[in-house]
Amino acid sequence: MAKRKQLSKRQLAMIDDLFAGELDEQAVLDKHRVSRNVYNKWLADEEFQAEFARRIAGAHLASEALIARYRLVAAAKLVQLTDSESQETARKACIDIISFPRVAAKKVERISEEQKSDEGQGEQLSAETASRILAALAESDEKGEATESDINT
Repeated sequence: MAKRKQLSKRQLAMIDDLFAGELDEQAVLDKHRVSRNVYNKWLADEEFQAEFARRIAGAHLASEALIARYRLVAAAKLVQLTDSESQETARKACIDIISFPRVAAKKVERISEEQKSDEGQGEQLSAETASRILAALAESDEKGEATESDINT
């Protein structure tokens, strides 16, 4: 078994700053005095890519946890909006409440089908597909809306 190459402190610090979100990519490169060419080489490196992917997965999980904490609050607000004086607001809230389970199920089904066709796998979902499903569900929850085609299908 080959020994895994460790990322340098500089590479890890760059990744930390990229995920902190306080600076844009070029500002992070400038801060760490890394040229675009060196950064592009790092991006092609398998270990750098793996660490980047781990950070992305962690960010997805953290966002899912945040959304899960506020899901009950969002649902309660939607229910409150059904009593709105504006008939249009009340109507949209009702549609969102009624359609969400169908919309979410369709998104999960679509992403699962894409995964099967892309990789020819059976029923088991990869971590990437699961992350995409969670992101799609989070997006639906966060927007609190369904498209007309989602509702009518």
